[in-house]
Amino acid sequence: MPAQNEAPQFPFPPSPVPYSPGPQVRELMAKCPVNQVRLPDDSTAWLVTGFAEAREVMIDQRYSRALVFAPGRQVYGVEATLSDALIAKDPPEHTRLRKLVAAAFTDKRMQALRPRVALIVDDLVDAMLAGPRPADLSRSFSLMVPASVICALLGVPVTDVERFHEWSNAIFADWSRSREEIGQAYAAMSGYMSELITQKRESPEDDLISVLIDARDSRGKLTEAELVDFCIQLLAAGHETTASSINMSFVALCQHPGELARLRADPGLIPAAVEELLRYVIISGSGFIPLARITREEVCLGGVTIPAGETVLPSFNVANRDPAAFEDPDRLDVGRVPKTHLGFGAGAHHCLGAQLARMELQEALRGLLTRLPGLRMTRPMSELEFREGQVIASMRELPVTWDDA
Repeated sequence: MPAQNEAPQFPFPPSPVPYSPGPQVRELMAKCPVNQVRLPDDSTAWLVTGFAEAREVMIDQRYSRALVFAPGRQVYGVEATLSDALIAKDPPEHTRLRKLVAAAFTDKRMQALRPRVALIVDDLVDAMLAGPRPADLSRSFSLMVPASVICALLGVPVTDVERFHEWSNAIFADWSRSREEIGQAYAAMSGYMSELITQKRESPEDDLISVLIDARDSRGKLTEAELVDFCIQLLAAGHETTASSINMSFVALCQHPGELARLRADPGLIPAAVEELLRYVIISGSGFIPLARITREEVCLGGVTIPAGETVLPSFNVANRDPAAFEDPDRLDVGRVPKTHLGFGAGAHHCLGAQLARMELQEALRGLLTRLPGLRMTRPMSELEFREGQVIASMRELPVTWDDA
């Protein structure tokens, strides 16, 4: 292993191909599935890019999420807001909190929600058809599909999407953003959510926030702080990642016109295509979304011995391009149907909203590819602009046009 001052600086610069691993991470992948990197504070961590190794970190309790937030330990970027979050807990505390909402996100419930999501998609496409061209797919569609759905589930006014989206943009910050900026956005979102919770205490509705209020007030299952944090996490995560996935999936398809033509010719391939896109598309410029772990004891991972108390960074997006796990992993094949992927993580922290996101992506592609003939980008990929300082790739705009029916 290299000496600390020889370890590559991480996070890496954005990839020139925004949905694919950049040259620096590819170089490390070719060397070893586990590599030491140097963080902005000059400490070191272990970046995990191998599929089997990243999955092991996610499912093995020797790698702790809770220890990331131990007293006195410095955290950066979005991690600075997560110390009380579900994603910051280990079992059994994690299990206690997750059970409170898991029933709302089962596959059966999500399939029952599909007609409502399809209607949202069709209404947004109708608005695009009635509006000017080029249209901004990012703002008018990709953001509004998951934002409308999560607002309906939680009971948040969709008219407030501009407000909470700006806050969540700041909250999903990388290590270049100041703690003060992140903290201000989180405080604003916390104030907004506390006010909404107060309103729903007075007038409960048939929504998830009201269910969580009952868990707090009638059953004592949550503290007030946990209640507020839980609602913020569901709202922020419930739209940011899916919006990015819709955008980046469309961009990737546009760069693979043969695969795009296959989907247009056979919409029945869309469910398989979604799984392949979840494997293939990276929604973070550095290939890394902060889900760090701390080793509880000495471990051997990918042939590398890692002492106790070390930071481990499983890069599950990059691991989905591991040739040891996938044949020809850099080839996009909408008919592939990968047997497994880490697009939603693995283990106890497997994405709570995985079935919802999967269904939203399916319906989004259906609406875009069947109702907007010849839908295409009006700018080359190299001219797309992304907001700086975010761990989730967020486009400033994605201008598109289409043919008349």
